[in-house]
Amino acid sequence: MTNGVHFNVLLVEDDDVAAEAVMRGLRRNGVDCRITAAEDGTAALQILRGTHGERQIAKPYLVLLDLNLPGMSGLEFLQEIRSDPELRETLVFVLTTSGADSDRTQAYRQNIAGYMVKAELGPQLSVLARFLNEYALAIRFP
Repeated sequence: MTNGVHFNVLLVEDDDVAAEAVMRGLRRNGVDCRITAAEDGTAALQILRGTHGERQIAKPYLVLLDLNLPGMSGLEFLQEIRSDPELRETLVFVLTTSGADSDRTQAYRQNIAGYMVKAELGPQLSVLARFLNEYALAIRFP
């Protein structure tokens, strides 16, 4: 548990079933966060930049990113935020169906915090929850 430490998560995921599974798993593992969903990279950028008409996110936040998205891929999204002076320090953790070494390498070159394949997510969700809870403590006690 984060002991009342709240933070925000931008979940960039186009699959509603996968998004719901992640949200349910985080709640079940005691992650105290507010989740904002984005269905693709374009919507996620608008939310982060404060230009989305309906959704917004407040700091502190981190991004849980799928790589296989319609339109702007997750890797393109990473390139875009890393080139934006306002967003380049955004903490991003990849949750994807791709176990390809080339995707993993490209994502890590964009300074992601971690990479998890969705097929392994069920058994590994506690690892993700622990990471998020540690993040929450780090932002509370810098």
